[in-house]
Amino acid sequence: MFGRKKQAAPVEDDLDEDSVDEDLTEDDDEDDDLDEEEADETEDGSIEDEEPKDEWEILDASRDWREDGPFDITEVDLDADDVQRLDFGSLIVTPFDGMKMQMQVNEATEQVQALLVVAEQSAIEVALFAAPLRSSMLPEVRDEMRDATHAAGGTMTLVEGPLGTEVRRKLPAPESEGRKGFQPSRTWLVQGPRWLLRGVLMGQSALTDSVTKGEAQLLFEFFCNLVVRRGDTPRVPGELIGLDIPAAVLANVVEQDR
Repeated sequence: MFGRKKQAAPVEDDLDEDSVDEDLTEDDDEDDDLDEEEADETEDGSIEDEEPKDEWEILDASRDWREDGPFDITEVDLDADDVQRLDFGSLIVTPFDGMKMQMQVNEATEQVQALLVVAEQSAIEVALFAAPLRSSMLPEVRDEMRDATHAAGGTMTLVEGPLGTEVRRKLPAPESEGRKGFQPSRTWLVQGPRWLLRGVLMGQSALTDSVTKGEAQLLFEFFCNLVVRRGDTPRVPGELIGLDIPAAVLANVVEQDR
């Protein structure tokens, strides 16, 4: 659909599997840590990887996993085609035929905190977070996910996925007819320039390893077509970046209320 611009020379069954009301990380000294990485920014604004510590960090650093998306707004030319997209401010979405979408909205701020996109018996929950500029926060996020998973009585494994290290989780599900069940999910974590995009694949597509056919392929392509417009606002790494409700969606809601 669209690709990167050429860079200039350097100058589960129940689809509500995860809550995104909380930030990826907690920081009691937010004012001190706010965008401290900016002081060490490289000339081309890229992430300078630290030396990998384990096989999963080595996998993360082994290649550019974002070559085919998700993209930063500086990397693509959205005017190069006539595709109709949904602009959520910090995130630009390319719909697909038959797509159903729910917005998780903070009632106090009226900001969208996450998107839940449904394709038949599968769904993906998408949320956007602030991230450091020079270093990867993926290992830290995975460690926090592991702690939360174990605290909830679930299991978690890491595998090589289509976007680098993929997190596979099984969390306890509500009992059905007296039997305990588990809710599977696949989590993709992709870090770009000062942002981290999280996609949690649920439902039928969480039960397969593939992203080359069926609903899993459709949702994977949707995720890769996302474009992030983070902006220059200083943010604490791990802070949830809210989305705006598109004008077209607001107009439709107002029309339905009449």
